[in-house]
Amino acid sequence: MKKFAVCALIIGLVAVMAVPSFAWDAAKQKALGQDKNKMTWYILDYGKTSADVPFAVSRKYYTNPTIKNETIELLMSKFGLSPEKAGSLYFTEYGYEYTPDGKQFAMTYQRHYDMLGNELYGTVYDDSSEATKKNFIALSAVAGQTPAKAASYALGKSVSAAAEKKAAPAKKSTKKASSTVPAKRVVRAKKGN
Repeated sequence: MKKFAVCALIIGLVAVMAVPSFAWDAAKQKALGQDKNKMTWYILDYGKTSADVPFAVSRKYYTNPTIKNETIELLMSKFGLSPEKAGSLYFTEYGYEYTPDGKQFAMTYQRHYDMLGNELYGTVYDDSSEATKKNFIALSAVAGQTPAKAASYALGKSVSAAAEKKAAPAKKSTKKASSTVPAKRVVRAKKGN
Protein backbone atom coordinates (compact mmCIF):
# COMPACT_ATOMS: atom_id res chain seq x y z
CA MET A 1 0.00 0.00 0.00
CA LYS A 2 2.86 2.37 0.87
CA LYS A 3 4.58 1.71 -2.49
CA PHE A 4 1.34 2.44 -4.34
CA ALA A 5 0.90 5.80 -2.56
CA VAL A 6 4.51 6.83 -3.25
CA CYS A 7 4.19 5.79 -6.91
CA ALA A 8 0.92 7.73 -7.31
CA LEU A 9 2.48 10.80 -5.71
CA ILE A 10 5.51 10.67 -8.02
CA ILE A 11 3.34 10.23 -11.13
CA GLY A 12 1.13 13.13 -10.04
CA LEU A 13 4.10 15.43 -9.45
CA VAL A 14 5.66 14.55 -12.80
CA ALA A 15 2.36 15.19 -14.58
CA VAL A 16 1.89 18.60 -12.92
CA MET A 17 5.47 19.68 -13.63
CA ALA A 18 5.29 18.54 -17.26
CA VAL A 19 2.11 20.41 -18.11
CA PRO A 20 2.70 24.12 -18.74
CA SER A 21 -1.04 24.84 -18.70
CA PHE A 22 -0.96 24.68 -14.87
CA ALA A 23 1.85 27.25 -14.61
CA TRP A 24 -0.29 30.40 -14.80
CA ASP A 25 -1.55 32.50 -11.90
CA ALA A 26 -5.30 31.93 -11.79
CA ALA A 27 -5.90 35.44 -10.40
CA LYS A 28 -4.55 36.98 -13.62
CA GLN A 29 -6.51 34.80 -16.03
CA LYS A 30 -9.27 36.58 -17.96
CA ALA A 31 -11.82 34.83 -20.17
CA LEU A 32 -12.34 36.80 -23.38
CA GLY A 33 -15.07 34.61 -24.87
CA GLN A 34 -15.22 33.69 -28.54
CA ASP A 35 -13.99 35.66 -31.51
CA LYS A 36 -15.75 35.98 -34.87
CA ASN A 37 -14.40 32.53 -35.86
CA LYS A 38 -15.91 30.88 -32.75
CA MET A 39 -12.48 30.34 -31.17
CA THR A 40 -12.31 30.68 -27.37
CA TRP A 41 -9.65 33.07 -25.98
CA TYR A 42 -8.11 33.71 -22.56
CA ILE A 43 -5.50 36.08 -21.19
CA LEU A 44 -3.19 33.97 -19.02
CA ASP A 45 -0.62 36.45 -17.77
CA TYR A 46 0.28 40.12 -18.10
CA GLY A 47 2.41 42.81 -16.51
CA LYS A 48 5.97 43.99 -16.98
CA THR A 49 9.16 42.00 -17.40
CA SER A 50 12.22 42.55 -15.21
CA ALA A 51 13.41 44.94 -17.94
CA ASP A 52 10.15 46.94 -17.44
CA VAL A 53 8.69 45.88 -20.82
CA PRO A 54 4.87 45.47 -20.82
CA PHE A 55 3.80 41.96 -21.91
CA ALA A 56 0.79 39.67 -22.10
CA VAL A 57 0.21 35.99 -22.82
CA SER A 58 -2.99 34.73 -24.44
CA ARG A 59 -4.34 31.31 -25.29
CA LYS A 60 -6.69 30.25 -28.09
CA TYR A 61 -8.64 27.00 -27.88
CA TYR A 62 -9.66 25.38 -31.16
CA THR A 63 -13.42 25.32 -30.66
CA ASN A 64 -14.02 25.70 -34.40
CA PRO A 65 -13.22 22.41 -36.22
CA THR A 66 -12.72 24.12 -39.60
CA ILE A 67 -10.04 26.49 -38.28
CA LYS A 68 -8.46 23.65 -36.30
CA ASN A 69 -8.18 21.51 -39.47
CA GLU A 70 -6.66 24.44 -41.39
CA THR A 71 -4.06 24.90 -38.63
CA ILE A 72 -3.30 21.15 -38.59
CA GLU A 73 -2.75 21.24 -42.38
CA LEU A 74 -0.42 24.24 -41.94
CA LEU A 75 1.59 22.47 -39.22
CA MET A 76 2.03 19.45 -41.48
CA SER A 77 2.83 21.30 -44.72
CA LYS A 78 4.94 24.18 -43.42
CA PHE A 79 6.68 22.58 -40.45
CA GLY A 80 6.71 18.89 -41.40
CA LEU A 81 4.74 17.56 -38.41
CA SER A 82 3.29 14.08 -38.79
CA PRO A 83 -0.51 13.81 -39.14
CA GLU A 84 -0.67 12.14 -35.71
CA LYS A 85 1.31 14.86 -33.97
CA ALA A 86 -0.37 17.77 -35.77
CA GLY A 87 -3.78 16.16 -35.29
CA SER A 88 -3.39 16.31 -31.51
CA LEU A 89 -3.54 20.14 -31.63
CA TYR A 90 -5.67 21.54 -28.81
CA PHE A 91 -4.62 25.16 -28.12
CA THR A 92 -2.14 27.84 -29.16
CA GLU A 93 -0.43 30.39 -26.92
CA TYR A 94 0.75 33.82 -28.02
CA GLY A 95 3.20 36.13 -26.29
CA TYR A 96 2.87 39.88 -26.85
CA GLU A 97 5.25 42.73 -26.08
CA TYR A 98 4.01 46.33 -25.95
CA THR A 99 5.79 49.64 -26.36
CA PRO A 100 5.77 51.70 -23.12
CA ASP A 101 3.39 54.25 -24.69
CA GLY A 102 0.91 51.45 -25.45
CA LYS A 103 0.58 52.34 -29.12
CA GLN A 104 2.31 49.30 -30.67
CA PHE A 105 2.80 45.60 -30.00
CA ALA A 106 4.81 42.68 -31.37
CA MET A 107 4.34 38.95 -31.05
CA THR A 108 7.20 37.42 -29.05
CA TYR A 109 6.20 33.77 -29.52
CA GLN A 110 3.56 31.43 -30.86
CA ARG A 111 3.39 27.86 -29.54
CA HIS A 112 1.00 25.04 -30.42
CA TYR A 113 0.11 22.42 -27.77
CA ASP A 114 -1.78 19.16 -27.44
CA MET A 115 -4.43 18.46 -24.78
CA LEU A 116 -1.81 17.45 -22.19
CA GLY A 117 0.17 20.67 -22.63
CA ASN A 118 2.98 19.11 -24.67
CA GLU A 119 4.39 21.58 -27.19
CA LEU A 120 3.88 20.43 -30.78
CA TYR A 121 5.65 23.30 -32.48
CA GLY A 122 6.63 26.85 -31.59
CA THR A 123 8.26 29.95 -32.98
CA VAL A 124 10.05 32.53 -30.86
CA TYR A 125 10.41 36.03 -32.32
CA ASP A 126 13.66 37.42 -30.94
CA ASP A 127 15.33 39.23 -33.87
CA SER A 128 17.98 36.49 -34.21
CA SER A 129 17.13 36.16 -37.90
CA GLU A 130 14.99 37.84 -40.53
CA ALA A 131 12.43 35.02 -40.27
CA THR A 132 12.02 35.46 -36.50
CA LYS A 133 12.27 39.24 -36.34
CA LYS A 134 9.73 40.99 -34.10
CA ASN A 135 7.38 43.17 -36.14
CA PHE A 136 5.72 45.96 -34.22
CA ILE A 137 2.19 46.81 -35.35
CA ALA A 138 -0.04 49.70 -34.34
CA LEU A 139 -2.43 48.56 -31.62
CA SER A 140 -5.18 50.57 -33.32
CA ALA A 141 -4.91 48.17 -36.30
CA VAL A 142 -6.15 45.29 -34.09
CA ALA A 143 -8.77 47.18 -32.07
CA GLY A 144 -11.18 44.76 -30.44
CA GLN A 145 -8.85 41.79 -30.95
CA THR A 146 -6.95 39.87 -28.26
CA PRO A 147 -3.65 41.85 -28.41
CA ALA A 148 -5.58 45.09 -27.90
CA LYS A 149 -7.71 43.63 -25.09
CA ALA A 150 -4.61 42.29 -23.33
CA ALA A 151 -2.82 45.66 -23.67
CA SER A 152 -5.02 47.34 -21.07
CA TYR A 153 -3.97 44.72 -18.50
CA ALA A 154 -0.29 44.71 -19.53
CA LEU A 155 -0.08 48.49 -19.34
CA GLY A 156 -1.86 48.63 -15.98
CA LYS A 157 -4.89 50.44 -17.35
CA SER A 158 -8.44 49.53 -16.54
CA VAL A 159 -10.68 48.23 -19.28
CA SER A 160 -12.14 51.12 -21.24
CA ALA A 161 -15.45 52.59 -20.10
CA ALA A 162 -16.99 51.72 -23.46
CA ALA A 163 -16.14 48.04 -23.02
CA GLU A 164 -17.51 48.09 -19.46
CA LYS A 165 -20.73 49.73 -20.65
CA LYS A 166 -21.10 47.13 -23.35
CA ALA A 167 -20.65 44.31 -20.84
CA ALA A 168 -23.07 45.81 -18.30
CA PRO A 169 -26.64 44.55 -18.42
CA ALA A 170 -29.19 46.86 -19.99
CA LYS A 171 -31.33 48.82 -17.54
CA LYS A 172 -34.95 47.77 -17.40
CA SER A 173 -37.53 50.37 -18.12
CA THR A 174 -39.69 51.33 -15.15
CA LYS A 175 -42.50 52.29 -17.49
CA LYS A 176 -45.34 49.76 -17.59
CA ALA A 177 -46.28 48.53 -21.00
CA SER A 178 -50.00 48.78 -21.68
CA SER A 179 -50.12 45.45 -23.46
CA THR A 180 -48.72 43.30 -20.67
CA VAL A 181 -50.52 40.03 -20.11
CA PRO A 182 -50.32 38.43 -16.68
CA ALA A 183 -48.74 35.01 -16.58
CA LYS A 184 -51.23 32.17 -16.43
CA ARG A 185 -51.14 29.86 -13.49
CA VAL A 186 -50.97 26.23 -14.46
CA VAL A 187 -52.81 23.86 -12.15
CA ARG A 188 -52.38 20.14 -12.63
CA ALA A 189 -55.36 17.93 -12.05
CA LYS A 190 -54.93 15.34 -9.31
CA LYS A 191 -55.13 11.71 -10.36
CA GLY A 192 -57.98 9.76 -8.98
CA ASN A 193 -57.65 6.85 -6.54
